[in-house]
Amino acid sequence: MNMSRLVAFSSSLLLGTVLALTGAGAADAAETVKAVDYVALGDSYSSGVGSGSYDSASGDCKRSTRAYPALWAAANSPSSFAFTACSGARTGDVTGGQLGPLNSSTDLVSISIGGNDAGFADVMTTCVLQSESTCLSRIATARAYVDSTLPGKLDSVYTAISAKAPSARVVVLGYPRFYKLGGSCLAGLNEKERAAINGAADYLNAATAKRAADHGFTFGDVAKTFAGHEICSSSVWLHSVNWTNIGESYHPTAAGQSGGYLPVLKSAA
Repeated sequence: MNMSRLVAFSSSLLLGTVLALTGAGAADAAETVKAVDYVALGDSYSSGVGSGSYDSASGDCKRSTRAYPALWAAANSPSSFAFTACSGARTGDVTGGQLGPLNSSTDLVSISIGGNDAGFADVMTTCVLQSESTCLSRIATARAYVDSTLPGKLDSVYTAISAKAPSARVVVLGYPRFYKLGGSCLAGLNEKERAAINGAADYLNAATAKRAADHGFTFGDVAKTFAGHEICSSSVWLHSVNWTNIGESYHPTAAGQSGGYLPVLKSAA
């Protein structure tokens, strides 16, 4: 074989090897970035209450463009994005009115649910307006509900999701702790009440994580990302009592959605 043919043969061999490698790489990349069908379910923590910029078409559901599902969709350009989370939703509202977009092609589902079933709003109203003993008693009632009744309600939601979207990766997001203990708050609830409320949030999250795991779902713990940003901290990502817009009280701000919830969904999706 003369020199020119040897060079041509070597170049051809090298080019073929490179093309083979880059072809495989391209296939892998295509698989990695393949289009995702994403459905976001849940309550006000998923709809984005407290973060502003609400979609007027969502009405009282108050779905926000600053909520973590919308932020994830904007960053990842899924092939489809259905956002049915709604302020005030309980487990029965999810099964009764939010599951329509789910189907066998759904790849990703996110959800936060259970807080309203356990009486979150009533707990906070009781603790803000009534005595310490009444506050602690109401928290105890909520914890008893989490033990006796909530697991079955979560099971009904998770079973319904799996039935409609059997191939989906389901990410169940929890709730943050509300207070930084020993923080900068000088008024409002006392430290014992704040600690009891934080403990109730942990209790709800633990029960939710157990039910999620038993259904093969991923639980996203936002208490970790919100650490240092609770009420009474120097960099707060949660509204305290907002007397001018009471519905936003004890909900994440826009910073809480982008800094507290979005990273957890990103790591789990």
